[in-house]
Amino acid sequence: MAEISSIPAILLLADGSVFKGKAAGKIGTTTGEICFNTGMTGYQEIFTDPSYFGQIMVTTNAHIGNYGIAEADVESESIKIAGLVCKNFNVGFSRKMAEKSIQDYLSEDHVVGISDVDTRQLVRHIRAKGAMNAIISSENFTIEELKEKLASTPSMDGLELSSIVSTKTAYVLGDENAKKKVAVLDLGVKKNILRCFNERDVLVKVFPAKTPFEEMKAWNPNGYFISNGPGDPAAMPYAIETVKNILAADQPLFGICLGHQLLAQANGIRTHKMFNGHRGLNHPVKNIIINHCEVTSQNHGFGVVPEDVKKSELVEITHINLNDQSIEGIRVKGKKAFSVQYHPESSPGPHDSRYLFDDFVAMLN
Repeated sequence: MAEISSIPAILLLADGSVFKGKAAGKIGTTTGEICFNTGMTGYQEIFTDPSYFGQIMVTTNAHIGNYGIAEADVESESIKIAGLVCKNFNVGFSRKMAEKSIQDYLSEDHVVGISDVDTRQLVRHIRAKGAMNAIISSENFTIEELKEKLASTPSMDGLELSSIVSTKTAYVLGDENAKKKVAVLDLGVKKNILRCFNERDVLVKVFPAKTPFEEMKAWNPNGYFISNGPGDPAAMPYAIETVKNILAADQPLFGICLGHQLLAQANGIRTHKMFNGHRGLNHPVKNIIINHCEVTSQNHGFGVVPEDVKKSELVEITHINLNDQSIEGIRVKGKKAFSVQYHPESSPGPHDSRYLFDDFVAMLN
């Protein structure tokens, strides 16, 4: 088993703030937009969620790595976060199904991290100052050189990333004799979303991000799913066009997270970069259609503009966030098309919202 590192590391934020700690994972340097997740568990699912591509993750739970790493818990084929910031980096672990330590896991995937950071202070700082770029290094401690490298890191605002994390070739998952078929536009889809369809006797075919609607339609699916993923939805005209074509064909459509934002964009509703975003396992959301509250798992740094949704004659609001009243769900009037901002597959997290998969399957032609 790997040993706990004594090598120093440094975290520099774009506003000049410096945090010192010890190296975790690979020795090196990494940049990205810093964000934080308040979940008490599920670090492996977070690391492998494609929606976090290009982001440095701060985990607010004090202990990371304590239950090790198991292949069954991954949401994609590799770690997607750009870097890790944590308090206690537990190289030693205890779980029967665990196969390796977090140190070995990060090192093998070439992920740079920093531990022994006062994450409570860091998160309070990010909450006050908003999302910003950051750099971690365990090989270069010259602040001016790190600032220069950080300055060349692009802003997440206006960045298109889904085509990078998407599958390069289409593939089929599930029972070939399933009752229904759903075409999935992969913008960074999580494995557990696909499992939720398979569990409902739905065969899925996962298509690359830039697949035209006509190519997806040729598979003759009963409906379409627009996945979660990283980056700015406003920088994805190709995906917005695909969603418009699905709506024009009057086909059932379900979107999650980035898919929600793209459904909004396809209906003339703007999206915006949030001050901090929502990332955690206990965000309260109200379904205003059935007057029911759900505890949800969330991961997004962009959202739909509330004023645009409220003025729209094409969509209606279905869900709202009870913390900040942001729009968490919409449906298109006169169409079998709806979306939510949060993650109903909830891996990790509560399963309060899995009924949405049932609702969509019931809509399929």
